[in-house]
Amino acid sequence: MTTNGGFEPVFCTIIPPHVLDTLAQTEDPTLAGKARRTLQRDAYERTQRRLTTVLGAPSLAAPSGAAADKPNRTIYDAKHKQDLPGKEVRGEGDKPGKDATVNRAYAGLGATFDLFLKAYGRNSINGEGLPLNASVHFDEEYNNAFWNGEQMVFGDGDGEIFLDFTIPVDVIGHELTHGVTQYTANLTYFGQPGALNEHISDVFGSLIKQYTLGQTAAEADWLIGAGLLAPRVTGTALRSMKAPGTAYDDDVLGKDPQPATMDDYVRTGRDNGGVHINSGIPNHAFYLAAKALGGHAWERAGQVWYDVLTGGELESQASFTDFAKLTLATARASYGEGEELQAVTKAWEQVGVPAQ
Repeated sequence: MTTNGGFEPVFCTIIPPHVLDTLAQTEDPTLAGKARRTLQRDAYERTQRRLTTVLGAPSLAAPSGAAADKPNRTIYDAKHKQDLPGKEVRGEGDKPGKDATVNRAYAGLGATFDLFLKAYGRNSINGEGLPLNASVHFDEEYNNAFWNGEQMVFGDGDGEIFLDFTIPVDVIGHELTHGVTQYTANLTYFGQPGALNEHISDVFGSLIKQYTLGQTAAEADWLIGAGLLAPRVTGTALRSMKAPGTAYDDDVLGKDPQPATMDDYVRTGRDNGGVHINSGIPNHAFYLAAKALGGHAWERAGQVWYDVLTGGELESQASFTDFAKLTLATARASYGEGEELQAVTKAWEQVGVPAQ
């Protein structure tokens, strides 16, 4: 159920198109070929997502008798083919097998379920016990992971630029959070609402990692996708919420293009109007608010963001300012005029987003 009159699933990948575009133009024909293959596959999956939206997606209901406080996970092995979901290899409650990728996917789905249930009282992605399905070993040397509106899909990476996409738990959490947004605010995947869509996935992806590790805001690295880049890449992650624009600076990937403030807002027609680029601005605002409040970021800062996402007032076409104003209103309603409101207000001021 969405607050905006019917959800429209979108095809959301963890690796932005602009990164793959850069790789596709590199002088190394092997790297370029793998990037082009991934771009072509992404284009196909994106088209399939649109067709499914028009024709209607299959119903994904929780099975009768399913526990409200337990996930319902199924992992499939695509066996390096493109047919989804593939062969079922691990169901809910099954013991770990020999395939580390399968085990990481299973654990990551569980970590995401736990954060949303235990911190926010949300039963799975749709709040009604939606089964969590994932396919691993998708395609050959596929350089991406995505949520297609119905399930998670993970590539193994090419081993040259990207490693196995199940390695960072925040990547799993990020993509599944696109599903939470799909079932709630349903933010349009273009321009500022699209950047907010990406921002929310980065926020909760990071919080899932922090929750799993038991980290405070001060202890967290605030990186998205740490451990995903291969050793040859000069960089630490895909994005940094603490310092947008510093995650990588590589001779093949180029430099992280994310701005930290509105002074450097990027106007572009690529990447759905820069949804993976300008998300750095609200990302930095969340980091600043969480760091100022201290403690566990999923508690006060995360609660404010979650309440805005699910509260019914966030419009699908919301701008950064619209979102910021709602975080202030929510912080005031939940915590009064105290340090929570002050931290959120100052954070938006620091990144140059008008919130009052």
